[in-house]
Amino acid sequence: MKISVCGKGGSGKSTVATLLALSAVSRGLKTLVIDSDESNSGLYRMLGFDAPPSPLMELLGGKRGVKQRMGQKDILSQALISIDEVPPDHATRKDGLILMSIGKILQAYEGCACPMGVLSREFLRKLKLEANEIAIIDMEAGVEHFGRGIDESVDWVILVVEPSYESVALASRIFSISNVMQKKLRAVLNKVDSKEVEMLLTRRLKDIGIEVDGVIPQDPDVFKQCLEGKPLARGKAFGAAARVMEGLFS
Repeated sequence: MKISVCGKGGSGKSTVATLLALSAVSRGLKTLVIDSDESNSGLYRMLGFDAPPSPLMELLGGKRGVKQRMGQKDILSQALISIDEVPPDHATRKDGLILMSIGKILQAYEGCACPMGVLSREFLRKLKLEANEIAIIDMEAGVEHFGRGIDESVDWVILVVEPSYESVALASRIFSISNVMQKKLRAVLNKVDSKEVEMLLTRRLKDIGIEVDGVIPQDPDVFKQCLEGKPLARGKAFGAAARVMEGLFS
């Protein structure tokens, strides 16, 4: 199963992706987390790794190397790629959890992120998962990844919605795009601090046609851990994420 986690910038995509990944590991699944967000650099810390893996782009000669290959039929030479075939430098592993990074924008005038998008799309298209394996992709904010076709090979779209007008408006766009792409979508409310906010968001999304399948509360422990750049530890948000993961298998 390949799961895309998307939503508005600041909605907590990386936090939700981390919570889902840790929940999947607790179920005994070999869990691959793919960092496809070229701007956010803190996902590895949330997952409890000491350092990020070398970006997959470096395996192909960096952004310039990927650009040179973009006109070719296959950017990646293999017909299919298994998790175990990814070189160790580009896939950090610990206790059934594997982290990969497509690439990051690190300096001024570096140019657009299109090569990273193409590489993400091609890697996901060729990624072969076994029955006990799952991939969770932390997407960039917004909808550009849909335009690049990165979500083409995913099985589920997890839409993270925070309590804001902009987040609900973006959810409507993502819902429409997912329908066109015939992708199964689940909405997860995040940063919910009251029953009133939960009911309001649920009603707004239902008016659009989106059913809410999970609610992750505003967890002060998770907030503090994210602020301090520490791994996410057990808290009430974990139970909510576990129920979302359970729903994907039902």
